[in-house]
Amino acid sequence: MRKQDKAIIWPAYFDSKRTRQSGRRVSKNIAIQSPKISEIINAVSKLGFQYEVNPEVSYPKKPWIKTGSLFVEKKAPKEQLITQIGKQLLRIRSNSPIKGKK
Repeated sequence: MRKQDKAIIWPAYFDSKRTRQSGRRVSKNIAIQSPKISEIINAVSKLGFQYEVNPEVSYPKKPWIKTGSLFVEKKAPKEQLITQIGKQLLRIRSNSPIKGKK
């Protein structure tokens, strides 16, 4: 994949605790709390996109935290791609068992 054919995806784009100004790119009803790079990889692969993982990179607004990122093939505009991934993350989270006290 050429660099032009890729979109960089950061976990911060989907974090419900962030504001739009601090990096969230999806609406609150699609956002999830503390998304992990592994969940985003799962969502991207379920959507059928090719991707490359960059595990040791930091989001520019918080360079002291290494969150990782993905280069995802761009089959649609980046905003549509982010929305699709966000909806898939929400489905994944809603299907996972809830951890708590018994």
